[in-house]
Amino acid sequence: MDEDLTSFHLANPKEAFVTVDPAELTERQRAYLPGLLGMRYTETSRDRLVAELTIRDDLRTLGGALHGGTIMAFADTVGATATFLNLPPGASTTTIESKTNFFAAGREGVVRAEATPLHRGRTTMVWQTRVTDAAGRLLAQTIQTQMVLT
Repeated sequence: MDEDLTSFHLANPKEAFVTVDPAELTERQRAYLPGLLGMRYTETSRDRLVAELTIRDDLRTLGGALHGGTIMAFADTVGATATFLNLPPGASTTTIESKTNFFAAGREGVVRAEATPLHRGRTTMVWQTRVTDAAGRLLAQTIQTQMVLT
């Protein structure tokens, strides 16, 4: 994760969420994989992080569908970023397990990833990220476990 995100950490995880501007979060990750993919954060809260990605040719398979690796990288990044925004000061995170189920092919337009917590513990967090197309059709669901590194 980008070291500059440390300024977003909560001083006390039980405190109210410190508002993070989605555009600022997008900009802070632009020089990394999220920028390469073209990800944009649209909503941030302690309990939900939402990002969008426009399907383009270099993110597709030869068959024209959004590549599964793109979907997995998109979902992993959103889940990891959601974890990062919930870490105590000085902590970092790494993905220790991730499982993605694919349900439909994304072929055009904008896809949306929405991460919500299933568990926020002291040593691990588990996030569910649903990836949908513009019509709201479920393309994939990822459940990932993030280790909290102190």
